[in-house]
This record gives sequence, structure tokens and C-alpha cells, in this order.
Amino acid sequence: MIRKLLRRVFNKAPARENAPALIPVDTHGIRRDAIPPGARQTIARLQESGHAAYVVGGAVRDLLAGIAPKDFDIATDATPERVRGLFRRSRIIGRRFRIVHVMAGGETMEVSTFRAGSDGEAETDEHGRVLRDNVFGSMAEDAARRDFTINALYYNPADETITDYHHGVADLQRKTLRIIGDPRKRYREDPVRMLRAVRMAAKLGLVIDPAARAPIHEMADLLENVPAARLFDEMLKLLLSGHAVACLKQLREEGLHHGLLPLLDVIMEQPLGERFVWLSLASTDARVNAGKPTSPGFLFATLLWHEVLAAWEAHKQNGEAPFPALHTAMDEVLDIQGGKLAITRRIAADIKDIWALQPRLENRAGRRPLRVIEQARFKAGYDFLLLRAESGEADRALADWWQTFMNADTEARLAMLTPEKKPASRRRRRGRKNPDAAQEAS
Repeated sequence: MIRKLLRRVFNKAPARENAPALIPVDTHGIRRDAIPPGARQTIARLQESGHAAYVVGGAVRDLLAGIAPKDFDIATDATPERVRGLFRRSRIIGRRFRIVHVMAGGETMEVSTFRAGSDGEAETDEHGRVLRDNVFGSMAEDAARRDFTINALYYNPADETITDYHHGVADLQRKTLRIIGDPRKRYREDPVRMLRAVRMAAKLGLVIDPAARAPIHEMADLLENVPAARLFDEMLKLLLSGHAVACLKQLREEGLHHGLLPLLDVIMEQPLGERFVWLSLASTDARVNAGKPTSPGFLFATLLWHEVLAAWEAHKQNGEAPFPALHTAMDEVLDIQGGKLAITRRIAADIKDIWALQPRLENRAGRRPLRVIEQARFKAGYDFLLLRAESGEADRALADWWQTFMNADTEARLAMLTPEKKPASRRRRRGRKNPDAAQEAS
């Protein structure tokens, strides 16, 4: 028995700190053919030049989950300048994170250098948010500084292995989203990680680990320190993930919407508003998952519409004419929302066009419908009206009329037009225009 104990002690290999698991293809199932040619060629060139290089992060995660990745990012021990020197068609970009875009055929690969942790090195603001971080490090350090375990995965097309430092493959199999390191510290470094946790969990059907979820509600106000443009980009990813319904529900559960869409609470208190928003999000999810194009402008128009309706009604109650009141309401709502999310001018213009078409679609008199149907954003405006009708806010007969009008030829359209009613004041003025002639006629 003593001999067995001594053998166990002396034959036990010393555990290496941060020793990763090297998972073979027979276990994980990702073949090199799943990696686009441009990414494989870029990695091969780096490896032939004596550097380590891997497909990293989201692409590996999605392939394991059976999802087609949108991007294939590459991590290497080569510096940005070295990568730039190896590839003629490349350029260094970024300030906070300096990375290299390498172009190969029609593909653009994002190549980043392994980075060390941010302790004591990175430039931060007074809340602990990392502002600039270009401290290069080892592959183990690079894995440790990533946000979630399922994103700290490195795939080598050369031997088809996955290097896994933080049990990300096992977490994916267990349907658990775990953050690497202390959650509070990681959220202070980058508050957007809280949004990413919600998006990742909804997209992959994961449960957020209790340790990662617990601080989110109390730290949600850190999002106020994130630039509005970055929040807008992250919000777009969330809403266009194909899982917007699940994402938005969890955003509200975690209290994160207060820093992004605070008016959601107001909308959800209105039965028509709540139905309208969920119908819109479900429709967007269906389009994303079917590979159909989506419009950020249309999506934000639906999210903010009932706030516009309330402001519009208030201005009309104060005596403003309907159309000027609507434009004032639109500007007010977009200005308030712009303080949270930096909605781009182009998208804001699309939103306002969609909103402005709604009262015009309700007027079918005279030749107005012929002019409305020629508007550049008419189809989006009609789809918006259809959504309003489905939620019970607008008359279904109105949406059906426009559907028929759109599909009719010119002659049929003219036949559908109703005579324009002339104001009573104009009719009275016309009757008094020539009193002498009226007397002669009598």
C-alpha cells in the first residue's frame, strides 16, 4: 500500500499553470474545409514565417454550435507591423486595439496580436473602463483576457485541433455562459460585456452562470459611460441577431434597457404598444433566420413609434396643426434617444420617412395616393402600416386597400381613387364670387 502511494506521488506530473486542453478533430468535429480559403491561406503564411496563428473566438464557437460564422478572426504572436510586412494587401487599423485587415480575394480577415491582461498597463477611465490596450502577450494571456470561456477557443487548420484554456468547449456542451475572471472587474473594464452576455445567451440558448449574472443588475448604470456610437453598434448586433425577442426580454429582466431603451417600460405598459413591438421583433428574427435583408431604420422606427404617438398627441392638444406636430414629436423622440444610442443620420432619416408616411397613408382622397406610392420609402411605410394593422392599432381595411392599390395597373388605380372633398369655406366663397351673375340666372 505504501509502495502504491509513493508511486502515485512521484509519478504524478507537475501541473502546468494555465495548461490548455488540446482537443483533437475526432472529438470536436471541425474540419479545415469549414474555414474559408482566405483565412486558411493567411494562417498558413503566418505559420510558414515562424509564427503561431489560429482562427479564434466567435467563429470557433459558432462552428461547434452548428452555426455558420459571419467572420473568421485570426490571432497570432506576430506584431501588427510584422503582419503588415507579410501581406501586401493589408492595413493596420484601430486605436484602442491595433489590428490588421488582410485582404485575400474577396475576403477580409481581421488579424490581431496576442494580448496580455490589462492589469496596471492599460489606460482606463475613472470607472475602470479600458480605453486603450495594446500590451502584447502570450497565447495563454490572450485567452485569459477574453470575455467568455466559449470565446477563448483557438482552432489550428494545420492539424485541426482546438486549444481550450478555460473549458469553453465543455461550457458550450453544458449550455452555460461563464465569464473569465472576476465578473465585476471584467464588467468595469468593458460594460458592453453585459450586453454581450445577454446576446450570447439568447443566440446560443445558454444560461448565464449565476456568478456572471449576479452583478449585472447593480452595474447596469456603467453603460452610461460607454460612447453612444459603440452602444448603437452593439444594440444593432443584438436586434439583428435573429434572437431579438429573447434578447430584449432578457435586457428588461436584467435592467440593462435603462441605459439603452428606457422608453421600453412605457411601451410595454400599453397593450397595443407591447403587441406592436413584439410583432416587429418576431418579424425581424424570422427575416434574419431566413437570410432575408433587414432594415435597422424600420426596426428602430417600430421601437420608438409609440413614444412618437404620445408626443404627437400632446402637441396636437396644444393647438399645433397635425403635420407640424408630428415632425416636432419625431425630432423630440430622436433627440432623447440619441443621448443613449448614436443613431446615424442615414438611419434617422429612414426612421422619419417611415413615420411621416403614416398619416399620408390614411388619406386616399384625390390623387394623393398616386404621389405617395412614388415615395422612395413607400414600401417600408406600407410594411409599417401592415404591422400597425396586425397589432390592432390601424384599420386592417386600410392596409388591404393599399395592398390592392400597389398591385393594380394604372387604370385600376385611377378607378380606386375617391373624389377629394372641398372645404366648406371654399364652396361658400365660390358661391359668393359673382352675385350679379347669380341674380341674372334667377
